[in-house]
Amino acid sequence: MSAIASLVAREVRRAWSSGGLLLPIMFFLLVATLFPFGVGPDARLLARVGGGVIWAAALLAALLPVERLIAPDLESGVLDQLRVRGMGDAEVAAAKMLGHWLGFGPALLLATIPAAALLDLHGETLAYVLLGLLLGTPGLAALGIATAGLVAGLRGAGALAGLVMLPFAVPLLIFGAGSISGDPSALKLLAAVSLVLCAGAPFVAGAAMRIGRS
Repeated sequence: MSAIASLVAREVRRAWSSGGLLLPIMFFLLVATLFPFGVGPDARLLARVGGGVIWAAALLAALLPVERLIAPDLESGVLDQLRVRGMGDAEVAAAKMLGHWLGFGPALLLATIPAAALLDLHGETLAYVLLGLLLGTPGLAALGIATAGLVAGLRGAGALAGLVMLPFAVPLLIFGAGSISGDPSALKLLAAVSLVLCAGAPFVAGAAMRIGRS
């Protein structure tokens, strides 16, 4: 197994074995459960805003594990060892990004089905929500890795992560919410934004890791 594949597998194992997966998914489902109590039992209102609620909950769920993505490896010297073995910082960040998505993305898509039932979303709407999340969650994972690199080693990293990540996630939320109706333009823009984030995040996180080691 190559070094990159080993690193990806390590990130997935860490997400699934340390409880890192359970907290985001439970948070995601908790938001979907509590929201109907906040707005009332109006089925039409829930169906109209439910997709947006799922997207907001997905963003916050992707933000929860940010502190464990890079900071522990930076503090323990794992990043230095990977560098000595010839792995570039951007390469490490890309592997961590893929591992982060595999750690929460598929489970989040599965959790969307009961969340949609709680929010009274119809089958067609659920299909578009799932398609949008499939396109957009890689972008959320990319933002998570870039944010983790930027706040690694800083005091109050959890609070800073929200301040850094949320503004850059606005385009994903806008186009994700627009794709709920099946608008092809919104889906294309969502895919484009997610692709740009996936392409740029490893370089941002890699540069942040180099600074953190110095």
